[in-house]
Amino acid sequence: MDEDLLAARFDADRGHLRAVAYRMLGSLSEAEDAVQEAWFRLSRSDTSDVRNLSGWLTTVVGRVCLDLLRSRAARREDPLEHYVPDPVVREEGVADPEKEALRADSVGLALLVVLETLTPAERLAFVLHDMFAVSFDEIAPLVDRTPAAARQLASRARRRVRGAAPAPGPGLARQREVVDAFLAASRGGDFEGLLAVLDPDVVLRADGGTRLGAASKLVRGAETVTAQALTFARFRHASRPVVVNGAAGLVSLADGRPVGLMAFTIAGDRIVEIDIVADPERLASLGLTG
Repeated sequence: MDEDLLAARFDADRGHLRAVAYRMLGSLSEAEDAVQEAWFRLSRSDTSDVRNLSGWLTTVVGRVCLDLLRSRAARREDPLEHYVPDPVVREEGVADPEKEALRADSVGLALLVVLETLTPAERLAFVLHDMFAVSFDEIAPLVDRTPAAARQLASRARRRVRGAAPAPGPGLARQREVVDAFLAASRGGDFEGLLAVLDPDVVLRADGGTRLGAASKLVRGAETVTAQALTFARFRHASRPVVVNGAAGLVSLADGRPVGLMAFTIAGDRIVEIDIVADPERLASLGLTG
């Protein structure tokens, strides 16, 4: 295939490939690296006999991501319980087709957190099959297993996801009402008001990265989270609503610089999970402005 035609064909699949890589890795920068590596492999390969180039590229990205996940697992030093995957953030009321393709309703931060607990092979089997309808016959060679064994990997992952990921929540407008009530109670020091909007088993996860490691924490239970109300102090002033992975969120800025991002997972009318990114380096990469 002509190089220009090949490049155009790859660009047509780029959004899909970034979505696959983001779900596999939970990292925007690594997802970009994986897609770029897929292009390098495509440009060096003879694909004249490939009937389904999109499917071929999807499995190439899957293989690249699997290698990255295995490498990450071998070198990980930070506690996984504090880790918040990279959020996809957009301004409320502003459409961003590129970010929408990455986001989708099926990839909220809470789900990405659960995916982090899977083994690399389980994650690949689940993401490729359950999210992108890749057959187990195609997945099996990637994980060096039979199709039946690949099916079992996806099944194990599915059980863990179902047991840990929150049920789908209300629409964005209702989410925003709940978040506004949370913010008002937080600003006013209204502990009873906070308890009213928090699920009894709510989980708060804060990721301060390497520079603010002391800010990293995992807190469970409505009363315990309420007792951590000072954690929300940075959101009391100069905070504004944003959409984080399709759900209601808040960003706090100081002198036009983001100092915190709070994402909410809501089921019914209660907040079941709060994920906070306080890592200055990662916040700076999100492109948020005052």
